[in-house]
Amino acid sequence: MTDAEAATVLIRTENSLGRITLNRPRAINALNLEMIDRITAALTTWIDDPDIEAVLIDGEGERGFCAGGDVRALYEQVMGEHPGDIARFFRAEYAMNALIAEYPKPVVAFADGITMGGGIGLAGHASVRIVTERSRLAMPETRIGFTPDVGGTWLLGRAPGRLGEYLGLTGQSMTGADAVQLGFADHYVPSDRLDALREALAWRADPGTPNEMVLLFDETPDPSPLLAARGWIDEVFSAATVGEIADRLRASDAEDAAAALTVLEELAPTGLAVTLDAVREAREMRSVREALEGEYRRVMWFGSHPDMAEGIRAQLVDKDRNPKWNPATIADLPADAGAPAREFIPEVPLF
Repeated sequence: MTDAEAATVLIRTENSLGRITLNRPRAINALNLEMIDRITAALTTWIDDPDIEAVLIDGEGERGFCAGGDVRALYEQVMGEHPGDIARFFRAEYAMNALIAEYPKPVVAFADGITMGGGIGLAGHASVRIVTERSRLAMPETRIGFTPDVGGTWLLGRAPGRLGEYLGLTGQSMTGADAVQLGFADHYVPSDRLDALREALAWRADPGTPNEMVLLFDETPDPSPLLAARGWIDEVFSAATVGEIADRLRASDAEDAAAALTVLEELAPTGLAVTLDAVREAREMRSVREALEGEYRRVMWFGSHPDMAEGIRAQLVDKDRNPKWNPATIADLPADAGAPAREFIPEVPLF
C-alpha cells in the first residue's frame, strides 16, 4: 500500500486549485478526528497562500462523498472513560464546518453519491455545492436517537415551508433534484462530467470563477418530488409538538403520511423533540456559526442521555434493531421536551 492509499485524506494542489479528497471509500469516507484535523489544517494554510484561488472537496470511491461521522468511534467515546473526547471531536468538526461556511476563497464540493450527516457539514456550507443523479443527501441522526448537527439545522431551517421539520425528524433522503430545489445544493452536474469539471477548475482560466465554470457543465434537474409534496407536509409538520405532528399524520389521507408516522413511532421520542426544537430555533438564527452553537449545546446534553448510545448500539453495534428508548413513546414525552437540551450550558464553549 502506498502512502497515498493509506492516507485518509489526500491533500494536494493543482495549479491554483487546492484539492481535498476524502479517502476512506470502504467506509463511504466517514469522518474521524484525524481527517477533520487534516482538512482544517489544509484549509487554514491555503487562506494566506496567494497561489491558491479556490478549493475543491470531493470523495474517493463510487458509493458516495461522505456517509457522515464515524459513528462507531463516537459510540466508543460515549461508552469510554474519557467523556472529554466527545467534546473534542465535535468542537473540531464544528470549527471545520464554520471555517468552510466563512472561507474567504471559493470552496467547491462534489456531493456525489451518499452525502449524509457530517458529509452535509462539509458540502452543505461550501460556496459552490454540486450534486449528481447519484446523490442521496440526508440528516439521518434521529435514526440513532440523536439530532441533526454540523450546521444541518441551519439548512433545514431554510428549506421551503416545513420540509426542514419533515427531513430532520424522519431522516428522509433527498435526490440531487431535491437538494438543489430545497437549498442544500447549487448545481446539478451529471456524474460523468465531474472529471472534466475537476480539470476545468484547476486549469481553465475562463470563465473566471468556479461558479461560472460549473455553468458549463450543469443541467436543470427534474422537478423535486419532495417539493411537490409540500402541501401535506406543511400542514402536518407545522404542528407545535411531536405529539401533534403524530396526530396529524394519523388523520392525514396523504399517500406518504402513514409511512412517515411508522418512521416516527420507531425513533427516539426525545431525539424527535430536540430536533423539532433545534430546526425551529435555527430558522430564526443569523449565521451557520450561531446554528452550530445551538447544536453543540444539544450534542453535549445528549452525551449524558442514554438514547444516543442505545441508538448506535441497536443500529450499528449489536444490530438487533430493537432500541429501548427513554421515554419509550411519543405519548410519554413531557411538555416542552426539547427545552433541557436547548438550555444546556457545556463546560467547554464551542468557539
